[in-house]
Amino acid sequence: MNALYDIIGVPFGYLMRLIYSLCNNYAVAIILFTVVTRILLFPVNYKTQKSAARMQLLNPKLEKLRKSFANNPQRLQEEQQKLYQQEGVNPMGSCLPAFIQMFLLFGVIDVIYKPITHILNISKNIIENAVDIARGITEDKNLNMSNLRCELMTMENLSNNREKYSSLGENFLTKVSEFNERFTLFGANLGKTPTLHPESWTKEAIILVSIPFLAGLSQLLVSVYGQIHQKKTNPAGQPGGGCMSVMLYGLPLLSIWFAFQVPAGIGFYWIWSSVFAFIITFALNCYFTPERVKEINEQEKEKARIYAEKHPNKKTFMQKMMEQQAALEEQKNASSSSSGKASGISRSEQNRQNRDKLKEARKRMAEKYGDSYEDDNDEED
Repeated sequence: MNALYDIIGVPFGYLMRLIYSLCNNYAVAIILFTVVTRILLFPVNYKTQKSAARMQLLNPKLEKLRKSFANNPQRLQEEQQKLYQQEGVNPMGSCLPAFIQMFLLFGVIDVIYKPITHILNISKNIIENAVDIARGITEDKNLNMSNLRCELMTMENLSNNREKYSSLGENFLTKVSEFNERFTLFGANLGKTPTLHPESWTKEAIILVSIPFLAGLSQLLVSVYGQIHQKKTNPAGQPGGGCMSVMLYGLPLLSIWFAFQVPAGIGFYWIWSSVFAFIITFALNCYFTPERVKEINEQEKEKARIYAEKHPNKKTFMQKMMEQQAALEEQKNASSSSSGKASGISRSEQNRQNRDKLKEARKRMAEKYGDSYEDDNDEED
């Protein structure tokens, strides 16, 4: 897991170091860092919301399919996939931002846990020596380089034992001491983990404990707005019931819980990430008017048609899914044939059934891909 943090954290470290060098304030650097990452993610967000808007256009057709094949779930799934292919829509398109957000979070966590490495750009050997000094002072066996929090713990120890670190090179003592003074939000150290049971309710403790709740509120803002927009654009959609309630209140509660497990800097990042996510989502929803979505939908369908003509042998995501489903169906039919044989059906009858099912499967696949189909009228064995 530490290797994953390191890999993703390196590019974010360069970005954070550049931003911090411009503002010399850690809290401001986190806000600017969030803005930059959101700008980098904007093309993905645009594509995701465009896909979601196009999916809403399909709701009437999808509802019609649900009514037509209410008693045949397998056929319903096939027809839905066929519709997605014809419209050039990927129903899984909204999953990409979730994965990207997850990787972003790994990078942010690594940058905030390791400011000496990523922001102060001090070599690993010097950091190891500093961690050894901190471990010798605290006698904490868990304080080592494999501990993700080792740099934050060393920074905190340095504040009370400055003279112990004076022999380290690369101007370690001066750099870390100056950074400690800027590693704050209104005097609260963002490297500390918020707690509901501080030793005393100081100004710092109040600021730290408020960060997780603000993170939850900002996530709630995003969730509530998303639900309101969904009801507005798709009032006839299926009610989510308890699932929607879990999404509406579960994510904010998860944000609060998570923010109490990590340094306050991560919760502070999460607040601004949700705020900017709301702003971008609101702006894109205003942009994707029904008229514009219809126009975009026609353009995308035409692009999909042209691409299919230029690459007749290249299968789309939906085509691959349909082929897999057809293969599973044939396997199921073969299994049924075997069971028929066991029940006393003659070999001749079984062969005829197998041929009929194979012809039907080929015919349906040809219809799905727009190919021609010729019945060879094979004779029975």
